Amino acid sequence: MRHRLRGRSFSRKSAHRKAMFENLAAALIKHEQITTTLPKAKDLRPIVERLITIGKLMTTLAQRYAARAGGYTRIVKAGFRYGDDAAMAVIELVDRDPEAKGKDSGPTGAEPKAEEEAA
Repeated sequence: MRHRLRGRSFSRKSAHRKAMFENLAAALIKHEQITTTLPKAKDLRPIVERLITIGKLMTTLAQRYAARAGGYTRIVKAGFRYGDDAAMAVIELVDRDPEAKGKDSGPTGAEPKAEEEAA
């Protein structure tokens, strides 16, 4: 019986599951939008929400979400995967910047300037 058990195991050991969600959260914060399976997206949401709430003390996201009390992510269903018919979803940050996709904002949120990269 599954009484009082929370979360999904995804057929992985706890260390593998923790590493998977760390990687998904890092990718979501870096790219601001990722595609994954629907159950993974639903389990990833509270992890990312907590990270952004804590991260309001620093980084680029602090200015963007200063006035927002919560609800930083959006999950949109994206059909089914061809190979195994798994339900897919796009999880993205609300009010995301499409131009910032793939750029690492770094720990301070400051992007290196073009002249600094050339030097």
